[in-house]
Amino acid sequence: MNNTPQSVRLHIGIFGDTNVGKSSLFNALTGTDIAITSDISGTTTDSVQKAMELIPFGAVVLVDTAGLNDITPLGKQRTDKTRKVLNRVDLALYLIDGSSFSAEEVDNYHRFSAKIQQRNTPHIAVITKNDLSAENIADFPAIAVSIHQPATINALKQEIVNQLFSIQNANKARETLIGDLLPKGSTVLLVAPIDSAAPKGRLILPQAQLIRDCLDNGCIASIVTEKEVTAALVNLKKVDLVVTDSQVFGEVDKLVPQDIPLTSFSILMARQKGDISELLDGIAAIKSLKNGDKILVSEVCTHNRTHEDIGQVKIPAAMQKITGLQLNFEFTAGRDFPDDLTQYALIVHCGACMITAKEMQSRIIAAKQAKVPITNYGLFLAFASGILKRGTEILERAGIE
Repeated sequence: MNNTPQSVRLHIGIFGDTNVGKSSLFNALTGTDIAITSDISGTTTDSVQKAMELIPFGAVVLVDTAGLNDITPLGKQRTDKTRKVLNRVDLALYLIDGSSFSAEEVDNYHRFSAKIQQRNTPHIAVITKNDLSAENIADFPAIAVSIHQPATINALKQEIVNQLFSIQNANKARETLIGDLLPKGSTVLLVAPIDSAAPKGRLILPQAQLIRDCLDNGCIASIVTEKEVTAALVNLKKVDLVVTDSQVFGEVDKLVPQDIPLTSFSILMARQKGDISELLDGIAAIKSLKNGDKILVSEVCTHNRTHEDIGQVKIPAAMQKITGLQLNFEFTAGRDFPDDLTQYALIVHCGACMITAKEMQSRIIAAKQAKVPITNYGLFLAFASGILKRGTEILERAGIE
């Protein structure tokens, strides 16, 4: 991988009513003409995003969205998608048209502000078309910009950078997978099985991220398949932590001595991206399942499914074996996540390596509000293998769980 994955970049969303200049500002901030601009209402139909470097902060993703007041025939679907973008952005820009400033636009801003505050997402109010601004706009607390005035765009960029550094500092604990679990100089053994679903010629994202995390935190990383675990343990003078793919948790548990901590990529991702306590509570809810209950298995990856697929094959089989129940499973992939979660008795989510921490936390919050327990692949497969306690012991030792 030559670029920072989008899932670990902070996301900045541009919101506002139609024709307030969202796409024009998107193009000005990115220095491109990716977003189509027009005076016709509803030009932006789906969100448009671009990964970029915002100096001096670093790697971010900028997202342009459809207007929140879109009244075109497909307006409702567009605004629904725009609202879902709110669940995954770390910082929101709310745009108000300076050339037609009105009390109605102020009311719309306050409604948006209330929604974004519910998500604990910071935002910046932006007055667009500053060169055409109405006289009554001067007292509104916002940053005024014009795409024809580069100095105003630079001033907005600086405020965005300031906000992003604040967000980064607040989320400092989430930046590392193992840096706060092990001292520098520790040896980490990664177990990466190669099955029919493994992408040829590359590692999957959690494996690559953990290797980089080891490098960033002064740890020594070695990587093998499950077939070489025993040889690696013999050859390495000491191993301070073994991290395995969830699908071979049980097999690796038998190979690794009990005095060596063992966990999975998915459990580490669950801690970094979500709420580990809430996901552990989801495991406890398995005992309360009943015949016919509906289970949602949600995976963000959209890879081809095989007979060895964890989400659609191994987890349903293990769940029914453990419970002895006939359960109904539904599956979602990518960014498809149901609005109505009340129909489910349990949600089993993937490790969330392909989405931002903000989006994963939004999904956990939605499940909590619907009073539906939620857990993740790694925690469930550790539970199914009878080694959940061992799989989370490294977190307990660090006082994190």
